[in-house]
Amino acid sequence: MENNQHPTFGNGKICYIEIPATDINVSASFYERVFGWKIRKRDDGSIAFDDAVEEVSGTWVTGRKPSTEPGLLISIMVDNVAATIDIIIAHGGRIVQPIGMDAPEITARFSDPAGNVLSLYQHRSH
Repeated sequence: MENNQHPTFGNGKICYIEIPATDINVSASFYERVFGWKIRKRDDGSIAFDDAVEEVSGTWVTGRKPSTEPGLLISIMVDNVAATIDIIIAHGGRIVQPIGMDAPEITARFSDPAGNVLSLYQHRSH
């Protein structure tokens, strides 16, 4: 029997991310348009997100230095890395590592409008 309830709760699950932003509205719009994240306004007026499969939530925060160099690297799963690169560029992001650098994995790295570096990951079956 398939579990269709989201999010999945469990010990050790990564569940919440705070992403540095210079302009929260610009960052929220970027992630919504590029990845289909669901943007919501909390009761206190702050903006939060749920990822496209409703498994990870988080927010954008100002006053923190963007993660411009990969240390802890967050990867976002996409159906097609090449197509997503075009969408990233169209919405103000930059590609900082092209496809093929992590072969045989299908990945690329990008920086969001605030300068945070994240990774794209395409499962081999796509």
